[in-house]
Amino acid sequence: MNVTELLQQVKEGSLSIEEAEKQLKKLPYEDLGFAKLDHHRKLRQGFEEVIYCSGKATEHLVKIYQTLTREGVDVLGTRASREQYEAVGKEVPEVVYDPIARILKVEKRKKEYTGKIVVCTGGTADVPVAEEAAQTAEFFGTRVVRLFDVGVAGIHRLLSNMKSFEGANCVVAVAGMEGALAGVVAGLVDVPVIAVPTSVGYGASFHGLSALLTMLNSCANGITVVNIDNGYGAAYVATQINRLAVGSPEKAQEG
Repeated sequence: MNVTELLQQVKEGSLSIEEAEKQLKKLPYEDLGFAKLDHHRKLRQGFEEVIYCSGKATEHLVKIYQTLTREGVDVLGTRASREQYEAVGKEVPEVVYDPIARILKVEKRKKEYTGKIVVCTGGTADVPVAEEAAQTAEFFGTRVVRLFDVGVAGIHRLLSNMKSFEGANCVVAVAGMEGALAGVVAGLVDVPVIAVPTSVGYGASFHGLSALLTMLNSCANGITVVNIDNGYGAAYVATQINRLAVGSPEKAQEG
């Protein structure tokens, strides 16, 4: 429960001051011993805490999901394995897993998607990173248009889909190999482009380093580059840009 909801319940009389005080003792974070869950993050930044699942001990991850869902918050986890999903699912049955994006999430609240971003890829091998970006943005309430497999090896595929970019507040361009897609897109649209290099490619691509350097050195304007395979980071920034474009979530819903 966030602070706004807590105060509203006290105001309505559905929650006693004593019970509210107990809840507030867990803020601004809850110490589980092995982790400190940041319950104030949405209040500070407008986004709930996101769990990076890879490398976490299974019992720790399960406890984190149990604790957060018990508080009634939506939970997003990235880079989760199927084994982690199965372990969490035994204790939190409502958890949903996407094996392509490796997203492990619990969504209890109805989402109203606002604004628009476009997530595009150079090829289908880039889709896992792109889906991480798309599903992260959607989790945070952004309307996402997917445009996959429009890389420079067949540039007509991109040019014949330019209408997809109309009304977008930001573009996330995901590409491996030489990573040229972001520069091409940035030269065609009038909104910020967030470039995501992927580790897709043969030996001389150096696991995404080639694409990263291409994107960093692009002559096109308006490009921001995130780390290799960092679909989540791109989506976070894209959602911030989208929110600025449409106004606050409250104003966007009113509109």
